[in-house]
Amino acid sequence: MGNTYNYWKNAWQKEKANLLVNPLVALIALVLITIPLHYRYCNISIMLLVVYSLVKFQPRQFTFQKALILPIFLFVLMALSLLWSIDYKESLQALSKEIAFIVLPLCFLFNPLLTKAEKDKILCYFSYAYFGYAVYYLLKAVFRYFITKDASVFFYHELVTFDVNAIHMSVYISVAFFYFFIKKVKNLLDKIAIVLLLFFLVLLSSKNIIIIFLLLLFFASFFYLKIKWNASKIIVLSLAIVVFGIVFYGKLKDRFLLEIDSNAVEITNKLMPGVVHNVSVSDAWNKEQFQANDFFAGTALRVYQVRVFSELLNEDTIYYKGYGLNAVQSKIVAKRKQHHLYQGYDEFNFHNQYIQFFAELGIFGILLFLLILITNTINTFKSKNFIGISFAILMISLFLTESFLSRQRGIVFFVMMYCIFNSKSLVIPQTKEQNLL
Repeated sequence: MGNTYNYWKNAWQKEKANLLVNPLVALIALVLITIPLHYRYCNISIMLLVVYSLVKFQPRQFTFQKALILPIFLFVLMALSLLWSIDYKESLQALSKEIAFIVLPLCFLFNPLLTKAEKDKILCYFSYAYFGYAVYYLLKAVFRYFITKDASVFFYHELVTFDVNAIHMSVYISVAFFYFFIKKVKNLLDKIAIVLLLFFLVLLSSKNIIIIFLLLLFFASFFYLKIKWNASKIIVLSLAIVVFGIVFYGKLKDRFLLEIDSNAVEITNKLMPGVVHNVSVSDAWNKEQFQANDFFAGTALRVYQVRVFSELLNEDTIYYKGYGLNAVQSKIVAKRKQHHLYQGYDEFNFHNQYIQFFAELGIFGILLFLLILITNTINTFKSKNFIGISFAILMISLFLTESFLSRQRGIVFFVMMYCIFNSKSLVIPQTKEQNLL
């Protein structure tokens, strides 16, 4: 026990000394760590990073980096959209939320280049922090279960609150998981983190993220780490899957079965029998008029939103400039009324980031956004950094089903991770003695 205490004490003293030498690493990590907290904490973290960058800025250390200029250009286009926005007030209000697109890249440009080791340290702090969040939310769910006897507290938005959002948290947890998973040397805490984060991710029940995560896990296991799956590992994994399936089969089945049912024709919703019925994917695209008790499962809703965008594209001249930043919602509401949908669907945006940018900023907005994603993907694959690769693939797939960048948490996470993986790294020349090792 004493040895363990001394180990952690010495480790903390070493980390504290490193942070005092270079606070930039801690400030960048702090922005990422405060994302799930109340917005004020993330905003304070960003302000601290900005103040530090301005105070420490020296013109000779500024480095022009094309990859970091792209998010700045996107923000400029967002600001210019105020000139033609159909809802100036909404666009102006949304612009403050999007400011991370210009502020965070400038912080990286104003500061000295980070070394690869410093970037890894940021990801380390991030991953351990989100391991801590997973422990907190699981303990909170257990406490709530003993009070309510309701198993739903362990799943989806109920597990982390709708504000934090299960889909957003699934992305953060996935990136943190791969940090621990690809470590060549894992201590006991790392192994516990791997198991718990995997368990937590499944409970979050984000279908799209789970599918992409499993593909990345397969790729990491067999091609990146080249893990040899012997009989004992396979037996342990199989038993874990069986136990998990027995305990949580009902809730998870309902989440996935609802999507399968939405491909059938007008089937009663099994979660709320006799109250509503699911709209099939075919009807979501073709049906002219709906009923107040029609329910759109995830896939059907997204198909319907693509249909709405295609109708708007045909009706209005938005191809080149869009409706303006965050100004399209009134058009979505008008379509909801035209199709006689339940009023609650007024709150939904396109649930597709590509369409969202096209509708708000036109062809130039979507092309610039695609250029950012392509740049990110190329750079992460070139660096052979699997955490960066997993981030790139998760984002590309998530943007197909979520308007992730319509919320401040999503914006800060995406832009900060983009800057970490796409900013140039400082290369420290090795000495002759190091080269001989």
